[in-house]
Order: sequence, then structure tokens, then C-alpha cells
Amino acid sequence: MIKTLSQFTVGDTIVRFDTAGKGAPQLSLLPKGLATVKHREFLPPDVEIRGLPARWQPMSAWVFDSLVQIKCMEDKYGPSSQGRTMRGGPSTTALEFISQKVYKKNGSTLVVTTLKHPSGLRCEHHLSWVGNTPVFSSRVSVRNPGKRPVTIEMLSSFSLGGMTPYASDDAPNRLLVHRYRSTWSAEGRLDTQGIEDLQLERSWTGHGVACERFGQVGSMPVRGFFPFVALEDREAGVLWGAQLACPGSWQMEVYRKDDFVALSGGQADREFGHWFKTLKSGDRYDTPVATIGCIKGNIDQLAQRLSSAQQAPLAALPKIENDLPIVVNEWCTSWGTPTQENLVALAKRMQGTPAKYLVIDAGWYEKEGTNWALGHGDWEASKRLFPNGLAATAQAIRECGLIPGLWFEMETLGIHSARAAREDALLRRNGRVLDTGRRFWDFRDPRTFDYLTKKVIHLLRDNGFGYLKVDYNDTIGFGVDGAESPGEGLRQHIEGVQKFFRKLREEIPDLVIENCSSGGHRLEPSMMGLCAMGSFSDAHETREIPIIAANLQRLILPRQSQIWAVLRKADSVQRLAYSLAACFLGRMCLSGEVHDLSPAQWKLAVSAMELYRRVYRVIRDGQSTFHGEAGKSWRHPQGWQAVLRTASRGDRALLVAHTFGKPFPKSVAIPMPGPGWKVEETWPAKSGLQGVLKGKTLHLELTGEFRSTILSLQKP
Repeated sequence: MIKTLSQFTVGDTIVRFDTAGKGAPQLSLLPKGLATVKHREFLPPDVEIRGLPARWQPMSAWVFDSLVQIKCMEDKYGPSSQGRTMRGGPSTTALEFISQKVYKKNGSTLVVTTLKHPSGLRCEHHLSWVGNTPVFSSRVSVRNPGKRPVTIEMLSSFSLGGMTPYASDDAPNRLLVHRYRSTWSAEGRLDTQGIEDLQLERSWTGHGVACERFGQVGSMPVRGFFPFVALEDREAGVLWGAQLACPGSWQMEVYRKDDFVALSGGQADREFGHWFKTLKSGDRYDTPVATIGCIKGNIDQLAQRLSSAQQAPLAALPKIENDLPIVVNEWCTSWGTPTQENLVALAKRMQGTPAKYLVIDAGWYEKEGTNWALGHGDWEASKRLFPNGLAATAQAIRECGLIPGLWFEMETLGIHSARAAREDALLRRNGRVLDTGRRFWDFRDPRTFDYLTKKVIHLLRDNGFGYLKVDYNDTIGFGVDGAESPGEGLRQHIEGVQKFFRKLREEIPDLVIENCSSGGHRLEPSMMGLCAMGSFSDAHETREIPIIAANLQRLILPRQSQIWAVLRKADSVQRLAYSLAACFLGRMCLSGEVHDLSPAQWKLAVSAMELYRRVYRVIRDGQSTFHGEAGKSWRHPQGWQAVLRTASRGDRALLVAHTFGKPFPKSVAIPMPGPGWKVEETWPAKSGLQGVLKGKTLHLELTGEFRSTILSLQKP
């Protein structure tokens, strides 16, 4: 008999734990006020069922899905599931419900559901939320109180079952799966497919498992997919979703065995990520944290709801970051040959403007006769490039009113560096030093911390730097030596990497850290929570920059999404405006031939910076709606897009619009959140797209290809 173990109403969401006996409960999220339907208990006696022996009938239409998914090495596998999924097997069905307790403290609620495995393992499922905000944190903690070691091969961070409760059957032709794909210089592309397209329809008897298991293997967690999944019931208009905070190998699973669909995810398992972990007596393992939620609305609203959980860690950032200072990076100015002379010239060019950070990028350590791209790791400033040393350059930058920044790829060593040849404290696989042209520090080794404390932390502090750009340009792969499994070795190493990030912040409290990994390969919540901002992409001068920047507003906070405008002296006013306007979709960063621009070009750039300072609060605290159609090709975009971001108080808004190649309509209508708005400012004043307000609608004239406009709107 099914009964509700507990139920909570949090904002517009109902959280429900249901049970059907001694086994683990099922966790469900439901929009408040939307009635569910009575679901069939057995499959109807259709022609394929009538032909089966009577002893096999009636056939159950569905079963409960445990809120914890686990696979122990000692247990049997589920039937017909090996190679496709490790969830839903005997290890999970053997879990026994022990207790559920609710804890409330300082406005936060924590629900702890305790389960027991026959091996003696104790699993605690933790679901928490703050106040009445319907954004939920889910993780699982497993402990071995017994005397014998137990090895786990899979353990979920979350599992949501019972979808969809708004159909009485198996919901044909109404369920969609949403994911965000990612590749170098093209991050965050929405991929939406029907359940049927993914071959996740239930089988005619319920025998056999259908599962779409996807994720990322290695140390670049956003290379292939973002750690995000959502399921939509398009007839009910309801979506469920999850976002993982996992800096290494991870997986998501869309699982189907009966009428209902389940979502789960966490650390990549043994089959997918070469991971298993042995818990000795007294040992404990905590999964990565997942943010979960549901909404009656659309995928854009769900994605932004989940990413809003990334706000909490930012309270610990240096106070200067609250104002979203503008960044200048010299990478697309020098392309790996920064010098004291060109840095000082750039600083003087930016003096008196709203720009605040000036970053020295890669190549500052170049050695004569070597390739700087694979010569990093010794971290000695080039005497040719910086004859007076880094401290003198940093001081000159500060004298111009800017905060100096410095680039490091501190987790790796180029093969042309002297330190890489020593081969100690480096990651190994199968006993051999891992080598991709880069070698990788082992962050489980104290010698790594000792070396990088001196070479990175002391160098930054002693030379007066206030900004650190951390790059990371290759992946470790599926795992390394030094633990019971390659995947566990990788997990432990990355745990050490994040420990060093925390050490950086502890020893230099005012340090602003930028998270970069070949552009956007580390844009996941746990890394973003350790940094002030992230490099949104390496698409430095491409036409698709506005498309990537807009898409990333769904997955990371715009206040953390550093978007580059690379300015060239050969650029037309139209091209300059197109580049600068994209920065208003996140954090503004300038690069290129900034000191060579004509007076008219420079005036336009400064006017963009000044406008950014006037509207940054909308970027920092707003909510976005997305409009337009950019076509299938990002490299050769056609159509248009507009992002309308409304401040949290509802009194200010910012529209950032771009056209791409033809075809696109002559004009478009964009709905505003209510009446009473007025256009306060249009940028650029000329040659942009023209916008006019009529009632609750903003009418935008699309006047030409690859043009842009920014409208600052106010509601009196």
C-alpha cells in the first residue's frame, strides 16, 4: 500500500516522500496547485498481453524508484542492464528504510532519510533548502559501520522518480529530455529530444531496461555536456531538472522500465567513469552535490532556477566583485608576448576609464629558445619581456588606477619546463608519468602544495597582484594511479586541486580568481563557487559570441560569465558595437588593439564601458527571457536574438539584441513584464537596431545584418 511518508510545501513546489513498504522511499517534486491524475495500476489487456500465460497477468504498470541508487561490488547486477546502467539493481532494491528526520536551523531545512544495506552500509540522503525558495540541494552520504570493507561501484547524488504524474498511462509523445552540449568555443547548446527519439519508451511488458546515460570523463567537466538534465511533460507544462556540482567525471541518467521516467546522477560509476571506492570500517563517502527542482513553465525558467543556487558561495568573494568591475586582458593584444612596455601603454590607455582589472596573460615566463606554450611550470618571469621584473610592471599598472592580474596554468607543467623533467609529484597511470605534452601535478602530494605555494601564492602576493587567471588546457582522462580505482584517483586529485584554490583565497583574501579552462571547460557549480568569474569561451572574435553568451545565462550566473570584446583598429563602428554589446550578457572584458583605436572608435568603447557601469546591477541581480532564432549553424549564424533581463525589483530592465545573417524579419515584438516601461537610454545612439515601446510590447526594427543594440529601460 502506497502512503506518503512526509510532504513539504516550499514556495511553488511540493516535496513528497512516498513509501510502499520497508524499502527506500521515492522522492517526487510537484508544482503546487496542479492536480495529478489517477494512474493505472496494471497494463491493459491489449492484444500482446492477452496472448501471455495467465500466471504472468496482470502486469504491473509501474514500481517505486528509490531516492538512493547504489551498486555494491559484492551484489548481483540487474538483469539485462550491464553496460547500460548500474542503477535499479539488487543493491538498490535491498535498501531498507530506517528513519527520516527533519532539522531546521537559521531559516534552512534539512531532511535526512536513513537507509540500510544488507552489507551493513548506512546511506543518508540529504535534501535541503533555504527559507521558502524552491531550489533543493541533494546529496548522499554512505558510511561503513561494520568490520568488513565494502566496495561501492555506483552511488547517486539524487534520484527523482514518478514522472510524469499528469498522465494515466506511459505518456506517449509528450515527454522531452533537455541537455546542454558543449565543445571548444561553442559552449552551452540546448539539445532537446523526445523520449521516443532516445528510445526510452517502456517495453510492452516492462521487461528490459531503457536508459540514456551521459556525462563527461576526465578533469574538464564541461567538455561534451554541461552537468545538467531536465525532463519536460509538455502537455502539463511541467519540467523537472538537476544540475551537478562535480569538477571531475560525472554522469546523468534518464531511466525507464515502466510507465514512469526517473532521473538520477552523480559521480561517474565504474562502467562509465572507471570509478569504485572501498569503504573500510568507519569510512565515509559523500557524493557531489546536486541542485534539483521543478517548475510549471519552460526550460529557460527551470535552468535559471537551478543556476540561482550558485549565488550562495559568492558572498565570500572580495567586496570589489559586488560592483562587477570591467576586465582588460592583453591576450588578443600580444598573443603570448606580453612585455612591460606594452602593458604600461595599455594601462595608460585605460587610465581614467571604468575598467578596473588589467590581466597579463600567457607567455610572461618565456625562455629563450623554447616554446612558451609548453614551457610553463618553472614560473620565472622573462628578463627579456620584463627587464625590471613583474613587481615593477604591477606597480606601474596600479599607478594608473588598475588592479594587475597574472595568468597561470598552475596544475600542469609544459614539457619544455625544467621542473617537468624531475617526474616527482606528478600524476601517473599504469606506473608511467601521464604526458600529453603537458604533465600534471599530483595534488594529493604535499610537494605539489609546497612548490605551488612558493611559485604561485608567494609570487602573486610579493609582486602586488590582485587578480589571478587560472587556465587549464588539457584533461587527465579517465583516471590515475594511487587509489583503488583510476576514477577514485582522479576524484581525490581534483579534491586536492580545489583545496589549493581555497588556500589561495585564505592566504590572499582580496585575490580575484578567474576560472578558465580552454575557455569554458570548467563552468560547473563547484569550480564557479571557488572563483569570482569564469571565462565563458575561447570564441574571442567570432560572430557567434552573442549566441554562446546568451546560452550560458541559463547555466552560470551572468555576473560570473566573462565575455570578451576584442577590438581592432580596422573594425567598423558596426563591428565594434556588435562586439561590445555582447559583453552586456555577462562580465565585460576588453582585449585587442585597444591602444591603437582611433578617437572615434575609442569614444564608442568608453561609452560602452560607462553604460555598463550604469546598468551592472541588472546584469548582477536580474532574470532573463530569451527571444529570437539564430538558426542551426553557430559558425554561420542566421536570424536574430534578443535577451531581456529584468532586475529583481522589477523596476529596471536591459535588452541586448543582435542580428546575424539573413533571413530575419524586418521587425519583431518582444513582450515586456507588464506596462509602464520607458526607454531610458539606447546604445549605440546611431547605426544600431531601433526599439519603440507600445503598451506591454517592445517593437524592435531589425535594420541590417550583424548589428546590435542595447536598451536600458526603466519603470517609474
